[in-house]
Amino acid sequence: MAKTILAVDDSSSLRQMVAFSLKAAGYQVVEAVDGQDGLDKARQQTVDLVLTDQNMPKMDGLTLIKSLRGMPAYAKVPILMLTTESSDEMKARGRAAGANGWLVKPFDPQRLIEVVKKVIG
Repeated sequence: MAKTILAVDDSSSLRQMVAFSLKAAGYQVVEAVDGQDGLDKARQQTVDLVLTDQNMPKMDGLTLIKSLRGMPAYAKVPILMLTTESSDEMKARGRAAGANGWLVKPFDPQRLIEVVKKVIG
């Protein structure tokens, strides 16, 4: 059975690119338009990986990660940040919140697939 990835980003074009790349590699993708939508969808079904942006309305990526890490079902689920934020300070905040990895936009679809495969197979 295909692994499911929750892609959280307020940019519809970026979500479409991520979803297209992941689906082409054989993954199922659940899309969310912001952190709150992502949290709601994560409560509805457990996914194998969460891919989230940082800067979004309603709830940012770090708050989403902290919220997910507070749920038993998401204590060990890998979470990757896919964001324009690339400072060491922001990466440290991401790690502290519970992020497992960091990809910087604009992203290379092949690199995204390589990282996802490394994290969840």
